[in-house]
Amino acid sequence: MSGGSRGIGEAIAVRAARDGANVALLAKTTEPHPTLPGTIYTAAKAIEEAGGTALPIVGDVRDEDGVAEAVAKAAEQFGGIDIVVNNASAIDLTPSEHIPMKRYDLMQDINARGSFVLARSAIPHLRRSDNPHILTLSPPIRLEEKWFQAGHLAYSIAKYSMSLVTVGLAAELKGDGIAANSLWPRTTIDTAAIRNVVGAELANRSRTPEIMADAAYAILTTPSREATGRFFIDDEVLAAAGVTDLAKYRIGEREEDLQLDFWVDPA
Repeated sequence: MSGGSRGIGEAIAVRAARDGANVALLAKTTEPHPTLPGTIYTAAKAIEEAGGTALPIVGDVRDEDGVAEAVAKAAEQFGGIDIVVNNASAIDLTPSEHIPMKRYDLMQDINARGSFVLARSAIPHLRRSDNPHILTLSPPIRLEEKWFQAGHLAYSIAKYSMSLVTVGLAAELKGDGIAANSLWPRTTIDTAAIRNVVGAELANRSRTPEIMADAAYAILTTPSREATGRFFIDDEVLAAAGVTDLAKYRIGEREEDLQLDFWVDPA
């Protein structure tokens, strides 16, 4: 998994760890930040406490050689790789006229290039897996004008590029039985990105990261040849698995107060 020091990525890792999963985390955060709680080491501890085995690898998903080394280390440590989770992502909602190109490039390098290079590096190992999956945390690609009126085109381009990784790899790897899918939340999720970038007031109108973790678990435990090239929405995945009461994931009191995330319609 890229990232995973906190939030949705950590929640997915911990959910897998409850089944005794081996989890390699490739992340940069080694020291806590005042507004970004959690490090690669606290996430590793949470994985171990949940029953899994953690391999924290300090590195940057933008570093091609570092990613290749991390993948090789994970494969050697655990005897192979069954799953790749493209979780690392940068967000900047500055409108096109004002966003510095340095920030644009950062989002492209982490979101699009990072997802591509991590998945690419793991393909030889995934081919040897009995149930290989690539799961990217990116949205359905919506091209209607209304999805661009919010004024964060640079971020949209970066996230849609992650989604194109799903589309392309699903097509390329279908014959190998390697599933490539994306997962996105129906509502905002209470993460550092919501609290620090999108708007702290949305925290009480959000769901917890555990809804994404449970949805990811359902996808990743499905036979890889049964679904690929899909853009899953968290509550739809859970509904298909028979889970319709989502109250435990809600932070606020009322379902009707939940805030839709980007690029999704009401259920």
